[in-house]
Amino acid sequence: MELAPHPVIPRKKPVLVCILDGWGENPVKDGFNACHVAKTPTMDSLAAKGSAYYRSVLAHGPAVGLPTDQDMGNSEVGHNALGAGKIIAQGASLVDIALEKKSIFQDAGWQYVKPAFEANTLHIITLLSSGGVHSRYDQLKGLMQGAVADGCKMLRLHVLTDGRDVPDGTCHEYMSTLVKDLATLEGCDAKVASGGGRMKVTMDRYEADWGMVERGWKAHVLGEAPNKFKDPIEALKKLKEGGDSDQYLEPFVIVDEEGKAVGTVEDDDAVVIANFRADRVVEISKAFEYPDFKDFDRVRFPKVKFAGLMQYDGDLKLPANYLVPPPLIERTSGEVLAANGLKTFACSETQKFGHVTFFWNGNRSGYFNENLETYVEIPSDNVPFNQAPLMKAREITAAGKEALRSGKYDVVRVNYANPDMVGHTGDLQATIAACEECDACVKELLDLVDELGGMYLVTADHGNADDMVQRNKKNEPLTGEDGAPLPLTSHTLAPVPVAIGGPALPATVKFRDDLPKAGLANVTATYINLMGYEAPAEMEPSLIAAN
Repeated sequence: MELAPHPVIPRKKPVLVCILDGWGENPVKDGFNACHVAKTPTMDSLAAKGSAYYRSVLAHGPAVGLPTDQDMGNSEVGHNALGAGKIIAQGASLVDIALEKKSIFQDAGWQYVKPAFEANTLHIITLLSSGGVHSRYDQLKGLMQGAVADGCKMLRLHVLTDGRDVPDGTCHEYMSTLVKDLATLEGCDAKVASGGGRMKVTMDRYEADWGMVERGWKAHVLGEAPNKFKDPIEALKKLKEGGDSDQYLEPFVIVDEEGKAVGTVEDDDAVVIANFRADRVVEISKAFEYPDFKDFDRVRFPKVKFAGLMQYDGDLKLPANYLVPPPLIERTSGEVLAANGLKTFACSETQKFGHVTFFWNGNRSGYFNENLETYVEIPSDNVPFNQAPLMKAREITAAGKEALRSGKYDVVRVNYANPDMVGHTGDLQATIAACEECDACVKELLDLVDELGGMYLVTADHGNADDMVQRNKKNEPLTGEDGAPLPLTSHTLAPVPVAIGGPALPATVKFRDDLPKAGLANVTATYINLMGYEAPAEMEPSLIAAN
């Protein structure tokens, strides 16, 4: 993995790589495009340098290893591509293949849970959605049908409502479909047992709020929640009356005529998580997997056969059993740089720290070489992001500037969470503020790169803030019964910007014009070039060339 020197670009420190999560280059530039409406003189000035130094790349669909052009990119696959420089078949694609070939029902993970089907209960915990970021309903349906075909006599669903990767309010549609499909599973007692909103129950990430996971454990495992209903469709109707979005619904439990929970988890049951994305199911996996778990009082720890749809952390071997083997991502940029003795600094706040480290490094925890790598996590505030849209951008900027000034690092990698996390709230004004804050912070970093005589690359991982309203097929904004615009909380299909520059960039080095369909994986070789090296041949081609 020895890197050859670049024939034109000198090895000149520092090189800054800056990622703006959720900042899309959307062709629809109207009042609902927060990236466009926001005052962003820094990004505007980069774009004004023209196509030689500013372009866009694809960040969704096949360009990042997802099945179709209708599959939105996400932070996991985006950072995988940015870190690896390769297009890898990702979670959803791998599950699709395994279901199509039916290999999923022959592999070790399925055989591990299968003994529970005959005399015990199969519990499936999943995000009830077709958003394609964490889960897809068609895959859930395939798992349910496969379980019944293999003799499952009792099936219980524990569902998290979305409203983030799909439009808010669609929870009713998904629940109605699920209830109808459960009724078709002949020979199986199949019911919804518990649930709640994804940002309220179970699906915390990066240990930001263990209370979410505890609420999920109580509902799914113990059958305890402040809201108890006899019917899941009625449950959502009642919970939505309070005005909460799908993603913030309170936990609920379904009970029988005597008020007893219909789906508690007991010894010898099987529990399967049907999300393919890792970050928001690692914590609940630990609660099921670790006997010495101490992050909250589980009250009761049933001895179950537990499996993930995929293995969510390869280094932790978590979970030990899984239905679909994870993508094998080897020789990522982090591994290559460490093997060549190059020093890396990476920083983000809690909400994106795993993306700029774990996902960037090919779904690998920890360091390749702790002597060469420094990772800094800025703790995120535990508040709704639209209430504090500036998040930790200033603290990240300060850490990045300190790393640049130190002169110790060959590459400094910083990641801003604001456009994505605030964009997910659907709050347009807050998202505009988030974009403006990031723009100001990027200026500070670029000004310092100029002062230090270095180079920079600015990009994003996927779109989100670039469209904040639901639209019809003509791209016209949709409104609700009250005439107010219907907020869009999901990612978008927009490409993302890539900008290069800095005083050390040779005048002959510019973006190529022969890669019109380049994607995020092409960015990797680009920043390796800026560091003064030729990229490994197995990586997607660099975006730059010396004319």
